[in-house]
Amino acid sequence: MTKIVQPSVDPFYFHYPSGATLVTSHAGGRSNLMAVAWHVAISRVPPYYAVSISSKRFTHELIVESGEFTVNFVPWEERELVAKVAACSGRDVDKFAAFQIETEAGSQVKAPVLKAAFAAYECRVAGHYPYGDHDLFVAEVVAVQWERSAFTDDGRLDLESVSPVSYMGEDRYVTAAQEVYLDRGALVGEALEIARRR
Repeated sequence: MTKIVQPSVDPFYFHYPSGATLVTSHAGGRSNLMAVAWHVAISRVPPYYAVSISSKRFTHELIVESGEFTVNFVPWEERELVAKVAACSGRDVDKFAAFQIETEAGSQVKAPVLKAAFAAYECRVAGHYPYGDHDLFVAEVVAVQWERSAFTDDGRLDLESVSPVSYMGEDRYVTAAQEVYLDRGALVGEALEIARRR
């Protein structure tokens, strides 16, 4: 493969597709949600999850005030909701009312959980760090809500029953198309055996 080398990173879409989540927040009697594609698990024990949010966003303001949020993972059927939520600010629009979004109460946090989510992390902020034009909120996952029918017996998302929304940048969305099992140990063993025979 011949690669293009450029001094600028724009457009900054080479890391996509990325799962599109809906992050909810609540403070001062107001709730909001925004679409977030920049998010990641960073620790299993304790369970820490991080989201990257611009300080310009209303959600940022609510998370700073409350110290908590939820991360909602939604199916492909909710792709238009993700796009609508991403296109307006909670400062101007009550998104829950405008888009008729049904919610459930968080069990450990005041931020709501979306009924349409096949899974949601309830999070309490453990650290808040500015990086460039976004802030990284690192949070401990204090509870998980998940739909049993969306997952296999060993806890993986069942792609035959649920296809999550993934974001490609520039208002483009994609679904998961294929799942394969790759036995890492066996693959390494085979490669090392071939190398040994050379």
